[in-house]
Amino acid sequence: MAHAQAESVIRSIICELVQRCSSHGHEVSETLAAFMIKAAVLDPTNGFDADRTLTSQDVQKLTEICLQRLTERCSPFLDTVKMQVYFDLNYTTRSEFVAEIHHVVDSKLNPLSREITDTRVKTRDEAEILYRKMTRYALLRSGMGTPSDTDALHQTTAALQSVFPQTEVGSFMALLKKDKEQQLRDLSMLVTGVRIFNRASMTKDNVELIVQDLVPEVLREVLPVSATALEKELGDCERLVWRFTATLETLTEPGTEAAAERAVSVELLRQALYNVRQHQAFLNMLMADVRASVQRVERLQNELTTQLQELRDTVQSKKAIPSAQVFPMFRSLSRHWSALQDEAELLHIFRNIASNLRSFVESQALIFSEQSVDGVLQGSQVKSDTERKSLCAEKLVDSAEVSGPDTVWLVPENAAEAEVQSVQYSGFCGHALVCRDGLLLPGSPQLGLLKYKEKLYAFSSRDAALQFASAPEHYISQVAERAKRSPELIQLLRLHRQFSCVTPYTELQSAERLLAQPNTRNSCSTQTDTHPVESYMDRTYEWNEWALRRKALQLADLQGKMTHSTQTNVSHLRRDSSTQTYPPKDAAGQTTQDGESSVPRPLVYLSGLRGQRGAPMAKVDLTRAVDE
Repeated sequence: MAHAQAESVIRSIICELVQRCSSHGHEVSETLAAFMIKAAVLDPTNGFDADRTLTSQDVQKLTEICLQRLTERCSPFLDTVKMQVYFDLNYTTRSEFVAEIHHVVDSKLNPLSREITDTRVKTRDEAEILYRKMTRYALLRSGMGTPSDTDALHQTTAALQSVFPQTEVGSFMALLKKDKEQQLRDLSMLVTGVRIFNRASMTKDNVELIVQDLVPEVLREVLPVSATALEKELGDCERLVWRFTATLETLTEPGTEAAAERAVSVELLRQALYNVRQHQAFLNMLMADVRASVQRVERLQNELTTQLQELRDTVQSKKAIPSAQVFPMFRSLSRHWSALQDEAELLHIFRNIASNLRSFVESQALIFSEQSVDGVLQGSQVKSDTERKSLCAEKLVDSAEVSGPDTVWLVPENAAEAEVQSVQYSGFCGHALVCRDGLLLPGSPQLGLLKYKEKLYAFSSRDAALQFASAPEHYISQVAERAKRSPELIQLLRLHRQFSCVTPYTELQSAERLLAQPNTRNSCSTQTDTHPVESYMDRTYEWNEWALRRKALQLADLQGKMTHSTQTNVSHLRRDSSTQTYPPKDAAGQTTQDGESSVPRPLVYLSGLRGQRGAPMAKVDLTRAVDE
C-alpha cells in the first residue's frame, strides 16, 4: 500500500473503533483507540507480522480484537490503559501548568483590556467610565475579590487613586497600545501591592503579621487538605498493592498455582496488580508535586511577611515617601501574591487529577473481594515494599560473583549515588517478572545494582541478581516479550525506548510495515585544531554585489568630472585677500520702565492622607513670610 493509503486505512480503523464503541455505550478517545491498535499489533499471540503487508483480513481482524478489548467490562487491563492515556493527556511539568494558568487568566481579561486600550476619550464622562474599567481590571487581575463585592471595589478604587489619579487618564490615552497594556499591568501590580499592605496594616503595630491571613482565599481552602487527602489515598493504594503482591506471589509458587486458580484467576489478579501499581506510581508523582508546592507556599509566606514588615517600617518612619522607593516594594508584594495564587491553582489541579484517577481502579475492587484475597493468602504475611527491601539487604552480592562482558556490580555505597530514576523497569525486579509469571517485585538498591551496557538494574533477591547477571540479554528480551503480551507494562516499566520502533499510525513512514526498524544510534566524538588553515583576510573583498555595483557606478561617474581647486586652512595664507567693513555707529533709544509688587502665594500641605487607616492628619502651613 502507498503511504497515503496506509494512513487512510489506519485513520479509518480508529474512526470505526470510536464509532462502534460509542454504539456499545463506551466513550473512547482516538488516542486510546490508537494505543489499543499498537497493543494488538505488538501482542505475538494475535499473529500480526511486521514484515507482511496489511491486508483487508488483517484490518478486519485487528478491528475486532481492538473492539473486544475496548468494550470489556470490569477489565483491569483496560482501566490501566485508560489511566495511562488520561494521565499523559492531563499531566505535564510545573512550568507548563503555570503557563497554562496564566494563559487562562489572560484570556479572561483580554476583552476588558482591549476595551481599555482601544477606547477614545473625548469627554469627562468617558474618562470616568474608562477609569472604572481600569479599576475593575485591577480588581480581577489581583484575584482579591469580584466587581460585585462593594468593599473590594472601594478598596481597589482607593488604591488606584493613590498611585494613578483620575487626572492622569489623559497621559494614559496618549500612549501607544503596547505601552497602555504594559502600564495597565503595572498599575494592577501596584494596586495589588497597596491592598495587601493595607490588609496587613489592620493589625496593631506591636503584633506580628498573621501569615495565614496573607494568602489568597482559594489557597487557604485547598492547602490544609491537599497533602493529607493525597497521603491517605496513597496509603490505601499501597496497602492494596502489598495484598495483591502477596497473593500473586502465593499463586505463582511451584505446586500451589493449580489449586489456587480455582478460586482466583491469576491473569486477572496480575492485571489488577499492574493497575494498582500504575495508580501508585501516578499518586507518588502527584504527591511529590504537592509537597513541593507546600514548601513553596511556606517560603513565599515567609518572604511576604518579611517584605510587609520592611514596608511597614519604611512607611511609618516618614510622612512623605518617594514613589521610586515604595513602588518596587508594592510590585514585589504583588509578584509574591501571584505566585501564591499559582500554587493554589496547582494544588487544585493535582487534586482533580488524583480524584479522576479513582475511576480507573474500580474494576479490580469489583472482581476481587477481601474474602477471596484472604482465602488465597491463608494467613500469609503481607510485606510492604520497605520490608521486602530491608530483607534483601541482609544477603549482599559480592562483586566477584558477577562477571561478564559489559557487566559491573555496584555495591550499595556506589548504588546509593546512582539516581533512582535511571534504574530500569521503574526499579522493579526483571528476574521476578520473567520467572514468576509477570509478578512485580520492587528491587532493593540496598542489595546493589547491576550495571549492564550503561544501564542499571535492581533485584528483589540475591539469587535473582546472580541469575540475571549470568544471562542479561535473555532476561531483557523476555521482559520485552512480557510487555508485548501486557502492553500496560510499557509505560509502567518505562520501556518506551525499547519499543521506539512502534511508530504512530498518523506518522507512518513505511506504509507496508506496521513496525519500522529502530534507528540505531551511537555516541562518538572527534577533535580538530582550532584553526587548521591560517586565516587570511582580504581587506578589499566585498560579498555584496550591490555594493560592487555602486562602486562601479562611482568610478564610471568620475569620467564626466573635472578637477578643481579649493582653499584649506593650510593654504589660505599663500594669497592676498582683502575685505571692506563699515565702522560701528553709536545709537541710543528711550523706553518706558515698568514696576510691580506681589505677595506670597498661600501654600498648605496635608500629611497623613495615605498609609494607615485612622491615622491623624497633620496640616502644615508652607506660605512664605511677606517680608522675605
